[in-house]
Amino acid sequence: MRDDRHADADTARPDATGPSRRNIVAGGALAAAGLLVLGAPQAAAAPSAGRSATARRPLSPFTAVAASESDTVTVPTGCTATVLAPWGRPIRASGPRWRTDAGDTAAEQAQQVGSHHHGVQFFPLADGAAGNRHGLLVIGHEATDPDLLGGGADKAIAAQGLTVLEVRRSAGTWQAVDSARNRRVTGDTPVRFSGPVAVDGRPRGVLACSGHGITPWGTYLAAEENVNAAFGTDDPHWRRDEQHVRYGLSANGFGHPWHRFDARFDLAAPEARPEEFGWIVELDPHDPSALPVKRTALGRFAHGSATVTETAGRLVLHSTDAEDGGHLYKFVSSDNWRRLRDLGRSPLDHGTLYAARISPDGTGRWLPLTHGHGPLTRANGWHDQADVLVRARTAADALGATPLARPERVAVSPLDGRVYLALANSTGSSPCAGEAANGTTHTPCARGADPYGRVIRWRESEATPDRDGDGATPLSFHWEEFLTPGDPALRAEGAFAAPKGLWFGADGTLWISTGVSGHALNGPDDIHRTAGNNALLAADPTTKEVRRFLTAPRGAEVTGVTSTPDGQTLFVNIQHPGERTARWGAPGPDNPRAVSNWPDHSRNGRPRSATVAVHRTT
Repeated sequence: MRDDRHADADTARPDATGPSRRNIVAGGALAAAGLLVLGAPQAAAAPSAGRSATARRPLSPFTAVAASESDTVTVPTGCTATVLAPWGRPIRASGPRWRTDAGDTAAEQAQQVGSHHHGVQFFPLADGAAGNRHGLLVIGHEATDPDLLGGGADKAIAAQGLTVLEVRRSAGTWQAVDSARNRRVTGDTPVRFSGPVAVDGRPRGVLACSGHGITPWGTYLAAEENVNAAFGTDDPHWRRDEQHVRYGLSANGFGHPWHRFDARFDLAAPEARPEEFGWIVELDPHDPSALPVKRTALGRFAHGSATVTETAGRLVLHSTDAEDGGHLYKFVSSDNWRRLRDLGRSPLDHGTLYAARISPDGTGRWLPLTHGHGPLTRANGWHDQADVLVRARTAADALGATPLARPERVAVSPLDGRVYLALANSTGSSPCAGEAANGTTHTPCARGADPYGRVIRWRESEATPDRDGDGATPLSFHWEEFLTPGDPALRAEGAFAAPKGLWFGADGTLWISTGVSGHALNGPDDIHRTAGNNALLAADPTTKEVRRFLTAPRGAEVTGVTSTPDGQTLFVNIQHPGERTARWGAPGPDNPRAVSNWPDHSRNGRPRSATVAVHRTT
């Protein structure tokens, strides 16, 4: 790795226009005009942090769906869910058809929709009403299941990354369009590094895409999460050092022997490239030839989120280190993001990365991961800013950032600017347990074991305008718990566990998607049993009312959620149906349908992750 502070070229052209780029955002943050279950659209631009609350309608009286253990997707009466982009679907009409026996080759998989769908975003391709019926869908692919995927490491590498599909609604049904815009980004795709860290040679590969965000200039941000799963070695002389441990790198990895196929993933090989993964990656979905760009100023860790908003003209990006004991981060651009782009600089390359210290008294502070600040000095072994960002986890540790109970997605209210964080759960073996033992019992993490998770929220302190009229970066905040699974106030229609995904509609409804792990799904305790299969729920931030809107098939998580600009269609990702569960058993080469056979329910098929389009029929 080398320090390259002058790699300022931006992926998206600063002067790029067109309906998709103009209409995706309002006020520099994600925009949607309403939601299909909430009545008439209500426009709402994303506020700066600290903006006062705005009145909103309560949740529309849709009938909540019951908790389910069935192998299907259920939605409220009057809505329908259509499978739009399943794993293995060819991205072009002339592409290779998916084989139900998973006999597709790696080369064929690279021309098909990837697996383990996660982040998803709709980019309209027209102005006005036409943009609600025609657009680009970008889907992140987080992982693979060797028991269901078929093939070897080369196929697994091809199944991760991103899919871009042009989609259109015609005669009431969403369908993929055969388009030159359609593309796959995989673990073999050439990439570019930008910001304080750069690499020599020709880097390639985007892996483990989980949460996502979009920029005000209309590009997609993919969060690389559990990339350590790809690495391992058979060399008995390889020794694990402190940084290998801190980044979860080990000889046997996650049991995926990619290192036997590709030396990039052999920790003992000179070609090993663990520092090239674990970043937030920017992609221009409108340009099929655009290289993905790894934005290194945003830090390297297991990113669970890439949520973009703004504070007084400065771009703000919240992310998380999505593991038990991981930290919460935010990045703030060094100047007004429009001004930076006018100068030909990416706002994602120029700014400060912070980690959060969260106190039991309901306050918090943002700590800058800046070389020379506090312990991050040469005397303490920190060479430069590039070194701080490559080892961002260790830098946050050194600053005293708070370890959290598996922090996942972040969402920012478009009405009052409050920030929400999903804490999925904790086994009690993370640093959180140690804090609990020391008597720090009221931070979001320090509870020992927390098997059900929770959602917290905070309000940033007001930014003081600087001489240019832009706000200085707020460095403090006040937090509180928002929702806790198992709270007696939650009725059965809103019961949930393991909140992982959060997404706001423009009317202020918070959508919560859950990811209970297979060992706990459908029981054995009362909370998991009551929650049933993983689900998508609608929550009212004012009343804290929660209602279940959608349930997933057996073994699946509900991951990404997005909508058309008018909110009349939700696109929802269903990830890894058929995965191993304690309740239903485990799939295998001889019985891939042991847990699920969704969505095809073919007698010779296998379960497939997929994006579904949900819209009203009445």
